[in-house]
Amino acid sequence: MLLEYWQIFVEEGITLMIQHLRLVGFSVFIAILIALPTGIILSRNFIKNYSEKLIFFFNIAQGLPSLAVIALVLPFLGIGFVPAVTALIIYALLPIIRNTIAGLNNIETDLIEAAQGMGMTPFEILYKIELPLALPVIIAGIQTAAVVTVGTAVVSNLIGAGGLGQMIFTGLAMFDRRKILLGSLLAAFIAIIIDRSFELLGRKLK
Repeated sequence: MLLEYWQIFVEEGITLMIQHLRLVGFSVFIAILIALPTGIILSRNFIKNYSEKLIFFFNIAQGLPSLAVIALVLPFLGIGFVPAVTALIIYALLPIIRNTIAGLNNIETDLIEAAQGMGMTPFEILYKIELPLALPVIIAGIQTAAVVTVGTAVVSNLIGAGGLGQMIFTGLAMFDRRKILLGSLLAAFIAIIIDRSFELLGRKLK
């Protein structure tokens, strides 16, 4: 029995794991590029009044079922890697934006005032004081986004993006419990490894 699982893993699992990691990695990377500057801007005093409204919008977007998000992007982007990544980015944005805002807003004002008294520019304060202090909280947001994306990426197979969802849905269609179980275990393994890796990184940064 174990040999059957090993054969499926060698023939399909390795390739699909790589596809899954590519989906997750690319989506989270793009989400960081969008969410980090967005969170920084929304934490600034001149726009704080509007940040809650925007966070509410992102909450609604993330609250949508993954199938609904895929259905929304499908008419515009078709099937394949791009629409899948677009849907995954939407899911990954909120935790990073929310934690970036929280991390920056929780910095003691005395530190900011002291830096201003030393003649530091707003950019220097952000780069040398605020971001380093907020980094553990931001990393926690990226951790949440990455773990959520691993699970959501399974559904992206429905639009031809591949990944471990292909093994799981093929198993469902063929009533093959081996593929369903192996695909689910591999996805869970990836999620656990990513979660633990970010947890260790967060501890080192504190």
